[in-house]
Amino acid sequence: MFAAVRGAGRPQVADLLLLAAVAAGALAYAEGGALARTVPGWQVIAWALVLAAPVLVPITGYSVLTDPPHDAGAGAWLGLAYVSAVSAFLGFVAWYRGLARGGVAKIGQLQLAQPVLTLAWAALLLGERVDALTLTAALAVLATTAATQRARVSRQVVDRKPPVESTLVRAP
Repeated sequence: MFAAVRGAGRPQVADLLLLAAVAAGALAYAEGGALARTVPGWQVIAWALVLAAPVLVPITGYSVLTDPPHDAGAGAWLGLAYVSAVSAFLGFVAWYRGLARGGVAKIGQLQLAQPVLTLAWAALLLGERVDALTLTAALAVLATTAATQRARVSRQVVDRKPPVESTLVRAP
């Protein structure tokens, strides 16, 4: 809804690609969190990178060949290395451990707060302007996330007694 109001008024190809990326990311988080219950988080993210390499390496290679990086100094490369190793890799190790310990459904919803926090930090630190519609959408995301975190799911205990044997006599 927010993208339709802020975008071109109708879905664009980029909107559909973004929706597909969100769905793929959600599936990957859920599977990674479930896998992290039995495999350490560093192995989960390492295997994800290995499995993604056949797709990502050719795309990255093509991109670098057709539009090579310009004026990237040592600081830029060190920054990229830091973001790759620490923020991404080690961050996912902790994230998957949290998903495994707290449950994918409950902890995974905390990720919904990340764009709102990014928006808040951009406004506070960078002076980005946040209009009323954006603020309303952000607060709606936070409110629904908070509500789902507090929701209690009642589970009925099902009696798992074995079925009663029939008292009818069967013919031999």
